[in-house]
Amino acid sequence: MFTIPGHHHISMITKNASQNNHFYKQVLGLRRVKVTVNQDDPSMYHLFYGDKTGSPGTELTFFEIPMSGHTYRGTNAITRIGLLVPSVESLHYWKERFEKYDVYHDEISTYANRPALKFEDPDGLRLVLLASSERIDHWETWEKSNVPEEHQIQGMGPIEMTVRRLEKLANTLTDMFGYTEVSRNESEAIFQSVEGETFGEIVVKYMDGPSERPGRGSIHHLAIRVRNDEELAYWDEQVKQRGFHSSGIVDRFYFKSLYFRESNGILFEIATDEPGFTVDSDVESLGEQLDLPPFLEERREEIEAKLAPIEEKEEE
Repeated sequence: MFTIPGHHHISMITKNASQNNHFYKQVLGLRRVKVTVNQDDPSMYHLFYGDKTGSPGTELTFFEIPMSGHTYRGTNAITRIGLLVPSVESLHYWKERFEKYDVYHDEISTYANRPALKFEDPDGLRLVLLASSERIDHWETWEKSNVPEEHQIQGMGPIEMTVRRLEKLANTLTDMFGYTEVSRNESEAIFQSVEGETFGEIVVKYMDGPSERPGRGSIHHLAIRVRNDEELAYWDEQVKQRGFHSSGIVDRFYFKSLYFRESNGILFEIATDEPGFTVDSDVESLGEQLDLPPFLEERREEIEAKLAPIEEKEEE
């Protein structure tokens, strides 16, 4: 049986690509590794941020939807993103940085049993920095980041999902994907794709009530990692055997993937590690121009005409 080695990427909705670009590049110090478009709707940007090469497990991705309204919080949704930093000292660095940039944040506390600092991006997306001494093996330092290496964000940690039927999601994670349940109380359970490792963790919280109505700052889906096409085909069969509807395997050019919704309606993507973002760009120039997959290249002029330029604002 194949196993899931962690998160691949996570995708959100932003109202303004320029504002989003400034926050994730200049404030959080991530590298913008790919500027492309939503392949299902090329009229909207799809922006990717991560480490030096956009390694799986470091990628935060955003669809720009200028007409998006407020998110109405509720259940049956992905509700918070954990990001890993190297130490408690890093949390203090980030608290000072958030104060400098007027970023909404809480006091340093704990989350998922670790020292943590909750904050929000300009769209109201809920995130949390967690101090973790684990070194993510595939994370690569972005030497041009304006955040010192010893405090740089090293990738995705716990991803929070809030659902009405906790046990249904728990069964999908453990019985189908082989996650390990590492803690549980009356209203929350924590699962790890690799036991003992934070970078593949999912925090599942129980909450009754109306479902979330998505808008700017909402999370569209979580993608989990597989190594290659063979593993992806295996998981496609597993999804179908469990009675879930699979999108079938989709070639996204930078990776191949499939999509399905579990019983609470949470949208999962399963995505391959390869070929990655250097398939059409060298490492030095990643994220500096609009890249299109081959099947959209002939429409470049039309697509570019519909996209507003992303404004580059230097660090203050």
